[in-house]
Parts: sequence; structure tokens; C-alpha cells
Amino acid sequence: MAAAAGDGTVKPLQSAMKLANGAIELDTGNRPREAYTEYLRSIHYISQVLLEEVETTKEAGETVPPDTSKMLKLAQQCLERAQSTAAKLGKTRLKPTMPAAAPIPQPAGRHRRVYSDEGGKLSPFLPPEIFQKLQGAESQSCKKELTPLEEASLQNQKLKAAYEARMARLDPSQAMQKTSLTLSLQRQMMENLVIAKAREETLQRKMEERRLRLQEAANRRFCSQVALTPEEREQRALYAAILEYEQDHDWPKHWKAKLKRNPGDLSLVTSLVSHLLSLPDHPIAQLLRRLQCSVYSALYPAVSRAAAPAPGCCPPTPNPGSRRLRPSQSLHCMLSPPEPSAAPRPQDSPPTPPLQPGPVGSPSPLGDTASGLPDKDSSFEDLEQFLGTSERQGRGRGVQPEPQLQQLKTTVEEIHNAIDRLLSLTLLAFEGLNTAASKDRCLACIEEPFFCPLWPLLLALYRSVHRAREAALSRSMELYRNAPPTAIGIPTKLLPQNPEAKGATDYPYCAAAQELGLLVLESCPQKKLECIVRTLRIICVCAEDYCPTPEATPQAGPPPIAAAAIGADDLLPILSFVVLRSGLPQLVSECAALEEFIHEGYLIGEEGYCLTSLQSALSYVELLPRDGLAK
Repeated sequence: MAAAAGDGTVKPLQSAMKLANGAIELDTGNRPREAYTEYLRSIHYISQVLLEEVETTKEAGETVPPDTSKMLKLAQQCLERAQSTAAKLGKTRLKPTMPAAAPIPQPAGRHRRVYSDEGGKLSPFLPPEIFQKLQGAESQSCKKELTPLEEASLQNQKLKAAYEARMARLDPSQAMQKTSLTLSLQRQMMENLVIAKAREETLQRKMEERRLRLQEAANRRFCSQVALTPEEREQRALYAAILEYEQDHDWPKHWKAKLKRNPGDLSLVTSLVSHLLSLPDHPIAQLLRRLQCSVYSALYPAVSRAAAPAPGCCPPTPNPGSRRLRPSQSLHCMLSPPEPSAAPRPQDSPPTPPLQPGPVGSPSPLGDTASGLPDKDSSFEDLEQFLGTSERQGRGRGVQPEPQLQQLKTTVEEIHNAIDRLLSLTLLAFEGLNTAASKDRCLACIEEPFFCPLWPLLLALYRSVHRAREAALSRSMELYRNAPPTAIGIPTKLLPQNPEAKGATDYPYCAAAQELGLLVLESCPQKKLECIVRTLRIICVCAEDYCPTPEATPQAGPPPIAAAAIGADDLLPILSFVVLRSGLPQLVSECAALEEFIHEGYLIGEEGYCLTSLQSALSYVELLPRDGLAK
């Protein structure tokens, strides 16, 4: 931490991201104790920096710096990972220590699978059976009511304990009293069992009558002239279970009354769905876990096969300088293409434009940059022709294995069906949500808990399918990591004017590259899309700062993309430069997954424009000429 804090030319956010990245690499390298220490050191450093900023702004009367929210978010991520690492360390300590004896070799479990690209390290993914146990542990731990017979058994145990205590206090000469106590105990225990059995029979009869009544209500709701499909029969059974659940709990009635009083309150929809999915005994929450286990079981073997080395192929050597995150995050290390050892990263970028200097004695890659790169006019004038070339070259790299593509299509369809089932069942249970705005909000609230445990494995499958594109993007990032902005096609008017005079220490649009780097920390498609939108808004803000227009009026926040001062011809080269500086080749797979799982309503607005722009920039960077830089 001292090394990071002592570099006066590096921003505190970059130093904090350096520390967090070091902890992540330790966590990925199966060194939980050192990773736990580094996570705490990162949190301590962030807290110190924020405290110093608060004191400085208090004295100078300034506003809070813009990096504060990013620092807080990074601290939250480090805290969550520190908690999970501490839980792993706690489980290790809870294992009983056996006396010294000859070690007995234990067979490796099914989940201890070794992958070639991790240098013999164990698979970061849990096997489906362990994942299913973890998902069902919460529902099993919820409190269960005792049946009448179980209550009677507990009462009889207490009676027997009291009887034994009284018998121990009696003298041997008091035989008559002992006999009386024994007969009294037998009579009371028998009465308890008889009463409990009668209560249980009555309760079962009432429960059966209620079940039939609720089943009839469900049948009336799903009445049809044709035979029901298996999915409709299952939905009818789940609806009957929801009706039965509502007979035993009062909170659904209160929420329905709130929805009826405030039909347009979307915050109420968010609170309702979050509360609903947090209850492990509710039928919708149980269905969510079953569907997650089903998707996980389908993904696990496909990812395992994709990670296994091909027959006769040497395993790739892991690059120690590549950027890796722990398995619980979306930037998954397992199926990464060979990333450049000196790939630029927003958290460890020096103040000058070259993010990381090359090896000593290596020739400068910028000798003939501008002459070899395509200029701005020819690069972005005809986007359709450019994307067509990208598609043809993608086909020329080789056809993806049919099993992986088919498995990906099947899994995507299964995920869409699962989310549709959860949404339709939620709308059946709460009819007040059956409006367009409430449906969209309800869908967003369902997607976040659904994708959270599945996204790392799902992204690993996407990365196996897009391995060739990610490798091409990684090579471009390696070759053009030190290319100046003008070589990528950014006009000089959209670059800082006299940055040395103004004391600028970062490369242009550094804040946008840092924001784009936060995308891999999220596990929800909606939050990832919001991160992309924020990245493009930051680009527009930076462009307006670099090239202010006289007629521009100050705004309270970042301007919408459509209202920005720069057009698409300027936005695409800037975004391509930001992609190069991010050093994240897995953005190809992230965008492909987002395009599949983002709601179609977002794809026609500002969010869809931002996602399409990022995909165009990725395709352009991927196809940068290999001989564009002088060797």
C-alpha cells in the first residue's frame, strides 16, 4: 500500500484499483489468507483517502470529487470479497484436527477437476450437486412448525423427565407412591397421544379440504377447452401452492392492498419483488432456485468440456501479468485467451499516454503509427461496409465447434423460458403488477437474483465460443497499447489542449476507461448496461471539456448520448481508444451476452445505442492491421 500511496503522480482511484487487483490475483491463486489481508489493506487505503478528501473539501469549501462514488463502490466490492474469503478461512479452521497418524490418501472428489489453462489449479466452479445443496440450504434452515404428534412427543419427554426426578427422591419403602406415579405417567402420556392423533386427523382433513378448494380455484383460473400442456399443469400446481401459502401468511394481502392504493409506484414493485424472492419458503422463490439449478447443471458440463485441452495439444502457459478476477465475478479467468503481459489497465495506468513501458531495449512501437493506421475518414465513414468485413473475417477464422454453439443456444433458450415462467407466475400471484411499467420493473428485479450465481459460468461458455475474437482483440490491444489518440482517428479538437500547461497527468478519456473497467465487476445484465451508458456519457462530458462550444449551456448532470455535442463519427474512434486502454478482451463476450439477455425495450433507446456503439468499437479494434506499427 505504501508503494501505491507514495507515487504522487497516480490518482488515488488508480492506486486503490491496483491494490484490489493484487488481492484478486492472490484470491485466484488459491492464497486466501494473503488475499484477505490485501482486501483489508485496500479498504483501509480507500478509507484513508476519503477521509483526507473530506478534510480538504471541508477546509476549501469544495464539492465532493467525482471519483468518490467509484472509490466507495470499489471498497464495497473489496468488502464483499473479504467476507467470502473470511468464510472460506473459517470453514478451514472448523475442520477437526486429528491426532498425528499416518496420512490416508483420499480420492479426489468429483468437483476437484483440473483444467489445463490454470496450470494445474482446481476448477473455480462448483459441481452441480454442490451448487444445488447450497441453493437449498437456506430453504431447509427456515423454521418449521411442529405437528400435533411431534408436540405430544415433546410433552411426553418432559413428563418422563419429571417422573424420573420424583422417583429418585422417593425412598425404597414408598412402593405404593412409586406405583401411583408410574400409572399416572402412563395415563397422561396416553392421553397426550390420543388427543394429538385426533388433532392431526382433523388438521389433515381440513388441509385436504382447503387443498381441494384452492385446486378448484386454480382450475378455474386455468380453465381451457383443450388439454393443458405439462408446463401449464406445473404452473397451475404452483399457483395452487401460492394460494395455499397466502392462506397461512398475511403479508401478501397487505402488499396487494398497497399496490391497489398506489398502482403507479414503481418503488413499491421493487420492494415487493425483492421481499418475495428473499423468502425461501415461498413457491416463487423455490421455483427460482430450481430453475437456477437446472441451468447450472446444463452449463457445467459444457464449460468443463470447453476448458479441457484438445487431444495432442499442449496446455497454454498462463501469463502472470494478465488481469484476473475471482470466480464469483463476471471477468472469469478460466477461458481467457492469452492476454498481453503489459496490457493497459485503468487501475495501473501511469500518467503519461504509454500505459506500461515496453521491455528495455525493445524498439518503440510508435515509429510509424500514423502512416500505418487507417485515418479517421476511411475508418468510420462507411460503418456497414466495415461491419460486413468484420463478419467475413470472423467466418474466416474458423467455424466454432457445433456442440458449443448448440449448447449455448439451448442454454439461452432455457434461461429465457425460466425468466418468463418466473414473471408470469409473479403476475398471477399479484395482479396489481399487470401493467407495462410494472412488468418491466418486475422483470428487472427478477433478473438480478437469477443471473447473480449463474453469470460467471454463462460468461465462461460465451468466452469459449468467442475465443478467436477475444484473441484477435487481445493482440490488437498489445500492438496498439501505446498508440496516440490521433492515430486511432480522434481529431485534435477533441483532445486536451496544452495538457502540460494544465497539469494533466492522465491520458485522454482516462475516466471513461476506468468506468468501462467496472463493468466486469457486475453480475446483472441491467447493471452492466448501465455501466456502458455511464462510460459513453463520460466520453461526451470529456469531449465537451476538451472542446467547449460557445452555445453550450451548463447542465446539472451528464448529458444524454443523443444530445451530446459529438456525433457518431467522432464517438466511435474515441470509444475505440477507450477500449484499447481498458485492456479487457472479454468485452466481446460480455456484449454478446448483453445483446441476448437485455430486454428488447432497452435496445431501441439510449441503452441500445450505447451497446451498439461499443460493439462497433470492439469490431474495429479487433480488425486493426497487424502491420500498422513499425517494428
